[in-house]
Amino acid sequence: MLATQLNATKPTRILYSMVRVTDLEQSIEFYQQVLGMKEVRRENFTQGRFTLVFMGYGDNADTTLELTYNWDPQEYQHGNGYGHLALAVNSLDGFFSRLDRSKVTVIREPGPMSFANDENGHRESIAFISDPDGYKIELIELNEK
Repeated sequence: MLATQLNATKPTRILYSMVRVTDLEQSIEFYQQVLGMKEVRRENFTQGRFTLVFMGYGDNADTTLELTYNWDPQEYQHGNGYGHLALAVNSLDGFFSRLDRSKVTVIREPGPMSFANDENGHRESIAFISDPDGYKIELIELNEK
């Protein structure tokens, strides 16, 4: 009984992460064209003067990325506490072979991590790019089928 009550008061899953964007259409195009996401839903808040666009994978994406666009121009600073968004890819080589490098900033070319995992000695194959607002995106090769 006590365990059931405790579980009823705890969060159960991650819904989304949010980033603020300065050009909504440019950001949507990037996440669709470069990363293969689709717009899951859009919410406009006229009184608050902002729009939320939720991007994700699949028809009913359980976990999404919320793009927050404030209608009145604002300047944003990333700060040093935010790291990056991590996405799984089946093949880094495949992803980069179709990438239009004139439209994407590559921060780190594909390759194994510099350090191995202490527990299993594995070095994941990773790469980093950035979105139009400079948010870092880590691509991790997981070979998911």
